[in-house]
Amino acid sequence: MIPNQLQPLANHLWQSTLFAAVATLLTLALRKNRAQTRYWLWLAASLKFLIPFSLLVDVGSHWGRHAAPAITPPVLSYVIEQASQPFSVPTPLAATTAAPASSLLDWVPAVLSTVWAIGFATLICSWWRRWRGLRAALRTASPLDLQIGMGVMVSPAFAEPGVFGVRRPVLLLPAGITDRLTPPQLKAIVVHELCHVRRRDNLATAIHMGVEALFWFHPLVWWLGARLMEERERACDEEVLLMGSEPEAYAEGILQVCELYLESPLACVSGVAGANLRKRIEGIMSKRIGIRLSFAKKFGLSLAGAATLAMPIVIGVTGTQATATPQDRPTSQKPLAFEAASVKPASVPDGITANGNTVTVRKGSGIAIPRNTGGPGTADPGRIHYPLISLKGLLSQAYDSYFEIVCPGWLDTQFVQVDATLPPNTTKEQFREMLRNLIADRFKLKYHADTKEISGYALVIAKNGPKIKESPNAPVPQESEASGPPERPPIGADGFPTRSRLDPGKAGTQVFMGQGGRRRLYAQQQTMHDFAAFLESQLRQDAGPNTPRVSVINATGLTAKYDFTLTFSREATPDAEAFADIFGAMQSQLGLKLEQKKTPVQVIVIDHMEKVPTEN
Repeated sequence: MIPNQLQPLANHLWQSTLFAAVATLLTLALRKNRAQTRYWLWLAASLKFLIPFSLLVDVGSHWGRHAAPAITPPVLSYVIEQASQPFSVPTPLAATTAAPASSLLDWVPAVLSTVWAIGFATLICSWWRRWRGLRAALRTASPLDLQIGMGVMVSPAFAEPGVFGVRRPVLLLPAGITDRLTPPQLKAIVVHELCHVRRRDNLATAIHMGVEALFWFHPLVWWLGARLMEERERACDEEVLLMGSEPEAYAEGILQVCELYLESPLACVSGVAGANLRKRIEGIMSKRIGIRLSFAKKFGLSLAGAATLAMPIVIGVTGTQATATPQDRPTSQKPLAFEAASVKPASVPDGITANGNTVTVRKGSGIAIPRNTGGPGTADPGRIHYPLISLKGLLSQAYDSYFEIVCPGWLDTQFVQVDATLPPNTTKEQFREMLRNLIADRFKLKYHADTKEISGYALVIAKNGPKIKESPNAPVPQESEASGPPERPPIGADGFPTRSRLDPGKAGTQVFMGQGGRRRLYAQQQTMHDFAAFLESQLRQDAGPNTPRVSVINATGLTAKYDFTLTFSREATPDAEAFADIFGAMQSQLGLKLEQKKTPVQVIVIDHMEKVPTEN
């Protein structure tokens, strides 16, 4: 299993390897054409290692327009009880949990990063020492006037003829080479080096050396380097012959250099030796020059290059909408909308501190926290009144199917006031879609969905089996979500209501808070998937604002609906079972428990959102 932090790198290496395989097939198809064509294909395969496929996808995602689709509704700290809410809508509660223990896989990225850094530094230091040696030899070299339009330096320290430098290249010649080669041989060797300068081979090779340094652990990059050098020299050989040099003199000059001198100390110093010498000499003596690309082959290569760049961009443009959840897609041609809606910037009143969904009042200020009210399932289902809500809080209401909203920090501190009226009998899902459409319209929202792996829990059956009973097959009352809550039940000696306020047979939950952090949950007609969602919201609330969220998945295998009661405390105490935290209470009262596990979750990433809404 690949750790989540290394997954992007693994994907990038796989894509680059696949790209190199395609380049290999193309070079085989073009083996009778000019070496320069194959050289550019190998160079493109090398450059692919520096251009992540995901980068082009991200470019495309910024061009795409995304429909507006949710994280939990914001709940302020003044809430005393949560009434008649299904588990699928997270309910604020509490439990203290220990942070999940680090697994062995958590150490893998750090170990691999250290190994990579050692290899990278070793390679760079090796090249740096050799480069400094060349610079030192260049400072003691003597100039030679060959009248070729560039500087020529001669020194006994130079291993073979070569071109040094990228911006201001200099031709390096070993001492005595002018005496050991005939004029035609020397001319052909110099023409070869000038070909390297015109083609900017030193720049291309330096870029590939950067690829080798970054991806030194991948054998493919070293194989690509060998192919680049081979085709680089063949391309220069073809150019030298096309410029009229005698094949015999050119081949003899290369052999003389190989006999008298060594090869270049650095790959980015373009020399005359290197590559497969036997094949090169055979090609030179037979004047083997590849044919030029036909128009059809040029068009085909251009089309393949354009498709390579366009494909990830197209995926980015269309991919977000393709991965959107069904609730993100409009249910009709005409988008659902509020009958009337007002969205205005809001400022936090004096005496109140607000950050995201957390709103607190300064002690002794006597100021009441402004309440966000209304909407389906409340006493006022036909309208919403949000006098103070952050942009992230507004997003969390609209996009509650996502585990997390990844967004800039200012969305937590930018507040608005929202008032809207809803059509009669609007459902909760229709309300969320209306809110999504309102945000997209007023704030020009653009986003994309993503998946990440986090520390979490699996809800499983405890050792002695479950202690919950299935719900009776009572008919579910066909009540409108506009109906208000029923009367409060009487309070028992333990400080909790003697029963829930849920109507018999109606699916829902209620949480009541008692003294000392104690809490009681009443559940009716709830699945284990619903219960896992409740536990996730419970752990999130108790973890605090600066603690990473955890995910809870249902792994019980139970498929029925259940009625049960759970009494627990925010903090575990040794006094009595009734004061157990949610972990201990679940196991003793329900026969269920939570096991730590890495879980994948879907997040929504905000690409763009205006700070100030457009006019109403």
